[in-house]
Amino acid sequence: MRASYDTLFSKAKGVLSQDPLSGHLFVFMNHRRNAIKCLFYDGTGLVIIAKRMEKGLFSRINPMLSGEIVLTAAEFGLFFEGADLEKRFIDSPSELKKFYKKTTIRTTSSLQVSA
Repeated sequence: MRASYDTLFSKAKGVLSQDPLSGHLFVFMNHRRNAIKCLFYDGTGLVIIAKRMEKGLFSRINPMLSGEIVLTAAEFGLFFEGADLEKRFIDSPSELKKFYKKTTIRTTSSLQVSA
């Protein structure tokens, strides 16, 4: 992951359509999920925090969600330490409804009735 201030700033602004100077923490993960970079504005300048896991991988936050993801400070702390946060999102009531709705549609659409 070679991205620096300018690249991460342009990704936050262009791809995510967010203001990098808003004070939010933007997390960028590599494809192997063993390294992340975080970009945020502290009021005086841009700060980058980078971490590479020596063992293990960073958690996939939610494979079913394609939009932006908001983490609490505690959740980010767990994520940063390598904890598995995947169940946090799937077990939430709204995600369970979406998950069961998708699986119900798939199973009913794949059933064939023979006469």
